[in-house]
Amino acid sequence: MLPMKPNQTLSAALPELRPEQSIDLLKELHILTRDGKLNQDTRRKLKQVYHLVQFIEPLLEEAESLVDHGAGKSYLGFILYDLCIKKRASGNVYGIETRAELVARSRALADKLGFERMQFLACTVEESLHDAALPERVDVVTALHACNTATDDAIRFALARQARHIVLVPCCQAEVAAEMRARKNDSLSRTPLSELWRHPIHTRELGSHLTNVLRCLLLESHGYDVTVTELVGWEHSMKNELIIASKRGAPRKNARERAESILAAFNIEALSSRFIY
Repeated sequence: MLPMKPNQTLSAALPELRPEQSIDLLKELHILTRDGKLNQDTRRKLKQVYHLVQFIEPLLEEAESLVDHGAGKSYLGFILYDLCIKKRASGNVYGIETRAELVARSRALADKLGFERMQFLACTVEESLHDAALPERVDVVTALHACNTATDDAIRFALARQARHIVLVPCCQAEVAAEMRARKNDSLSRTPLSELWRHPIHTRELGSHLTNVLRCLLLESHGYDVTVTELVGWEHSMKNELIIASKRGAPRKNARERAESILAAFNIEALSSRFIY
């Protein structure tokens, strides 16, 4: 009998791991301890990783390019490359991040792991829209826990690059709530609906909800079918929403009209340029 490789040995000892997963990557991401073990917290974290991957993996079956926008430490990009891309003969993962030090760190880790078809760009949102290092048309765009308007930046990039699929996990959305708060007195005199956001906690929660509703309508207005579900396990909070959009048909005019009506009803027309284009 041939001896088992270290990766196979560890996979046999830890049935939660997939056979071809990079053990070194899991250690770098602190999913595995340095001695290759899972504790209760890291076992939960690994389960959360698999839960997210199950939504994205089918979208990558025929995809040649995935762009992780606002990548940070490129946690998601590395996981998807390891589980879905490296075993294939083709396919590239691109991480976009403004912080040069994080980009340098990701490049070093990709080199260490031999993940040759991962690239990392240190660029702004505006630069990413026209960067020749990125494919003119992108198959999948992801944005995991992109704070506040960073999710909107990822959507703008995805639409500009005609992405086939968009996967978003928004986080810490404050812009809409801030506009609602600034115009609260005017809104109170205009409509009884303003009672929905009269109290600060309601302003924050409703503003976050409205943000994602408007994002979904924007995507539908550009011809995407949108599914919204709960990303169980990543955060035990309201910031646990997963938006998956796939380009299917023609733009929906009524989605744009509904977004306009919502902006007017909540007295936040000043944000029209972010949610209607």
